[in-house]
Amino acid sequence: MYAKLPSPSRDIVETRTLAVRGSVVSARDDDLAGEEPMEIRAAGPGQEPVPVAVTMRTPGNDEELAAGFLWTEGLIGPGDLTGFELGDPGTVARPDNVVTVRLARRFDPSLAATRNFVASASCGICGKASLDAVETRCERLPAGPSVARTTLLALPVALRSAQRVFDSTGGLHAAGLFDASGRLAAAREDVGRHNALDKLVGAMLRAGRLPLNRSVLMVSGRVSFEIVQKAAMAGIPVTCAVSAPTDLAVDAADRLGMTLVGFLRGDGFNVYAHPDRIELGV
Repeated sequence: MYAKLPSPSRDIVETRTLAVRGSVVSARDDDLAGEEPMEIRAAGPGQEPVPVAVTMRTPGNDEELAAGFLWTEGLIGPGDLTGFELGDPGTVARPDNVVTVRLARRFDPSLAATRNFVASASCGICGKASLDAVETRCERLPAGPSVARTTLLALPVALRSAQRVFDSTGGLHAAGLFDASGRLAAAREDVGRHNALDKLVGAMLRAGRLPLNRSVLMVSGRVSFEIVQKAAMAGIPVTCAVSAPTDLAVDAADRLGMTLVGFLRGDGFNVYAHPDRIELGV
């Protein structure tokens, strides 16, 4: 449906390192996770591209990241997406570091100006609207699926097995989308947790699969407010993580009707909001 942008091969970068193991010191090759800035722009028919945000990301699946970001931040809706363009190779050293999302309608520049987007790989969007504003953009989540305890416990291993770049670098986060039986539908990696999720949502948007009301999200690392917000904007009713949520993430999940699971590892987990979707068997 949409033209596929060239995929960069900069997600894994080779380097030379000095390895110290006990009393043994040796020089060896090592792989690092790539991290580069990407500017996201939006434009309607005949409109000059409007800069929306700059995020530090791992190159790859850039069109998904751009589309997913615009969707999870409430800047585009169903039927808006028509295509993508890279930066001008005559003025940009790496054209794929500038992605313009082409829309079916004119993009309102004030949407970007008033939101004051500043993104980084570590913490997501800063200076964003309040939780009350998020609630006005996102409908309360539907009942969604029931998920067995054994299914949840299997998700971390399933997600880890899909982390190709992490296998080489050990330095990336991941987001995986599962059905209620634990079958992996898609997974994306990035140096930023929120970027991995935006890539995943962007992939589902391009496939015409939003909202994801029957899906379960599994993310590496902790759960921030941004993760809950973006998952809710995609319609995901169950979000799980291997680490802890923040207090604002729990508050957002509770108010938006999302089941939030943290510390999902080994044979246990904590449920911080809406446990009714989980079949605990106790």
